[in-house]
Amino acid sequence: MRVAVVVGTRPEIIKMSPIIRELGDRGLNFDVVHTGQHYDHEVSDIFFEELNLHSPDTYLGIGSGSQGEQTGKALIGLEKTFKKLQSKIVLVQGDTNTVLAGALAAAKMGLKVGHVEAGLRSYDLRMPEEHNRRLADHCSHFLFAPTENSADILKDEDVWGDIHVTGNTVIDACIQNMAIAEDKALIDLPSDYVLVTAHRAENVDDREVLKQFIEVFENIPRPKVYPIHPRAEKMFKQTRLYDTLKNIEGIHLIKPQGYLEFLMLMKNARYILTDSGGIQEEATAPNIKKKVFVLRESTERPESVEAGFAEVVGTDSGDILKAIDEFEERGWKPGECPYGDGRAAERIVDIISD
Repeated sequence: MRVAVVVGTRPEIIKMSPIIRELGDRGLNFDVVHTGQHYDHEVSDIFFEELNLHSPDTYLGIGSGSQGEQTGKALIGLEKTFKKLQSKIVLVQGDTNTVLAGALAAAKMGLKVGHVEAGLRSYDLRMPEEHNRRLADHCSHFLFAPTENSADILKDEDVWGDIHVTGNTVIDACIQNMAIAEDKALIDLPSDYVLVTAHRAENVDDREVLKQFIEVFENIPRPKVYPIHPRAEKMFKQTRLYDTLKNIEGIHLIKPQGYLEFLMLMKNARYILTDSGGIQEEATAPNIKKKVFVLRESTERPESVEAGFAEVVGTDSGDILKAIDEFEERGWKPGECPYGDGRAAERIVDIISD
């Protein structure tokens, strides 16, 4: 058995980090293949070093581009790489163009594909990620569903591969990496702050949505810490709303943070406003446990909602502020993490090792 662990973005590296560690601890044959969808080589190396991870064995450097261009470059590069490495099993995670390219390349070569975090659905066909995750699921041999709900979705879609409920490796990652974060991450924070993230195109590319977000920020009396994504900053400036944003009382616009710093930001926040999918999972980890207000009309993480951690509030300022006011008035008691016990990577490696 020779395993290729394919990553291309920061969330993929984070969620694959427990699997990389587990493969290494067992002395199994594996290669880390980085497409470079988000990172240049130098930044990537630093990220792996910070997490004490096995560095990428292959770096493709596909970079940015249109959906088709990015996927095509990754598909060509990964096919050549799997052949050179003599990979037998290919593990991909999530819903990016790297995931789709990795799954397609491996399936066409007759290799076994394992999709980590299989069965997630938003049913929002505007999102390229929704197409990527569906297609990856339907050409995978191993489908590692994080929850029973995800497994049921896969069964309803009659996928061909074997479905295994493993828990989500993001919980493994939060547990394993928090100790590193507490030791290495240095970040100066105001007290009792609200953490904000917003980067999705359907939000930040819409001037009316940005205006709604500004109204929300203006009416939250607590400090607001906003690690502003380059896309969001660009759109606030293009829509001539950036000056209004930066002058809001109590707002702290900071550059995008590294993973370790962001773990600390989540851990110490009062609550979180976000349109991210991964944060809806990370906030449920036993060493974070934070309420998340989801600035979207839908979520592919219904388990976070059902467990009381996430609340889908849309993008209307009135709806968002009403939900926040109710949270502040009533208080909130976190439930149990719906994504497993932090042993997902162990189960995944057990399965591919059989």
